[in-house]
Amino acid sequence: MNYSLKNLPERTQKPRQIGFTMAMDKGLSPREVEDFIAVSGDYVDIVKLGWATSYVTPNLKEKIKIYKEAGIPTYLGGTLFEAFVVRDQFDDYRKVLDKFGLTFAEVSDGSIELDHDVKCHFISKLSEQVTVLSEVGSKDAEKIIPPYKWIRLMQAELDAGAWKVIGEAREGGNVGLFRATGEVRSGLVEEILTKIPFEKIIWEAPQKAQQVWFIKLLGANVNLGNIAPNEIIPLETLRLGLRGDTFDYFLNVENIK
Repeated sequence: MNYSLKNLPERTQKPRQIGFTMAMDKGLSPREVEDFIAVSGDYVDIVKLGWATSYVTPNLKEKIKIYKEAGIPTYLGGTLFEAFVVRDQFDDYRKVLDKFGLTFAEVSDGSIELDHDVKCHFISKLSEQVTVLSEVGSKDAEKIIPPYKWIRLMQAELDAGAWKVIGEAREGGNVGLFRATGEVRSGLVEEILTKIPFEKIIWEAPQKAQQVWFIKLLGANVNLGNIAPNEIIPLETLRLGLRGDTFDYFLNVENIK
């Protein structure tokens, strides 16, 4: 930090298990990645190459290498996994992970109908090769999954070998965990937390109001994902109570976590 301030919440340090920030790269160039890392690298734990953007992104190997040299792992968006699976190309997907030296993968079923036992089988198989993040929730705004089912799905995927589970919100933050307006389905989140440890969940929260809500609920070291590259620094100030939205919350020492 550039100077000292008292009574700030204690942030975990990399490599983190909690207080995890997942950034979404939707097609940055290698030069943009270098600039991104120069400014925000200390606050980014992992980068998702959004949905299937890696298929059309030029200089992909170069970009992944830049992230790797900065100590920031990358993984391919879950929609790409689904695109391979729906074409019966799971083995080809595994070869892609090896080709690009990826050590993380996301398993999701937000765009396709996939029997949950089959999804858990994919998680189990991939966990023999890489660290698996599994995503729960639909990309269809009309499909409302009840809380008990979120819990059952998340626990089954953790049992199958997922390192962490991701609560679906898309890059817009308007499905899954959230209503179409972006409002948090607070009852859903709070019920999930009665059964699934908070450190095992990454909440996709691309909107500032959503980030504020989760920080106030779970503290500075909540795991958040789908953060735009230019929102990493603003998010860190929210985590530390150095932005108006969380300023008063962290002035109460009893609330510092």
